[in-house]
Amino acid sequence: MQAFIEHTGLVAPLDRANVDTDAIIPKQFLTSIKRTGFGQNLFDEWRYADRGEPGMDCTSRPRRPDFVLNLPRYQETSILLTRANFGCGSSREHAAWALLQFGFRVVIAPSFGDIFFQNALKNGLLLVVLPVAAIDTLFTHAEQGAEALRLVVDLPKQRVHVAGQSVEIGAFEIDPFRKDCLLQGFDDVAITLGKTPDIQAFEARHHARFPWLASAGSA
Repeated sequence: MQAFIEHTGLVAPLDRANVDTDAIIPKQFLTSIKRTGFGQNLFDEWRYADRGEPGMDCTSRPRRPDFVLNLPRYQETSILLTRANFGCGSSREHAAWALLQFGFRVVIAPSFGDIFFQNALKNGLLLVVLPVAAIDTLFTHAEQGAEALRLVVDLPKQRVHVAGQSVEIGAFEIDPFRKDCLLQGFDDVAITLGKTPDIQAFEARHHARFPWLASAGSA
């Protein structure tokens, strides 16, 4: 996965609480585990005026003009700002894939669904938890400012500040192990492959100690 060090991006304010994973990526699109092609159907029922189905050409579908991601002001966004309990509901990993493939690198909220939180970090999507007061301030700037809000998210320092200014929004916590994985761009597979010499050494010792197991397996 792509390493995450520091990201500067435009903020899209999704002013909704308890957004579940079925809203993030509706169930009819869970037809593949290839981790590709889900971005066009992110928030499908909110972005489009018709019902989406797998394989549809989304470029010609009618869009809801009042949905935040359809507004010209928030095009090219890569940071999603939202409310409490984002990503609740089912454990589908496709929700994290859809957000990443749409172009998001960061989601900022007061809280997240537990399983979604882990899925996102494992796939390289940084989730930032900030106090409600800080979230309210960000929404005010993102929705009412003369220009669209642009933030800098600094993972090594675990801080968020306004781009081009010394205005700091706040600090955030992250599990040290997951932080290191993000900084290095290591998903669970890469972590396991990094232990290949240890795995091979264990297998050699195990086969030497129990040689009959190897012969039994090949019979």
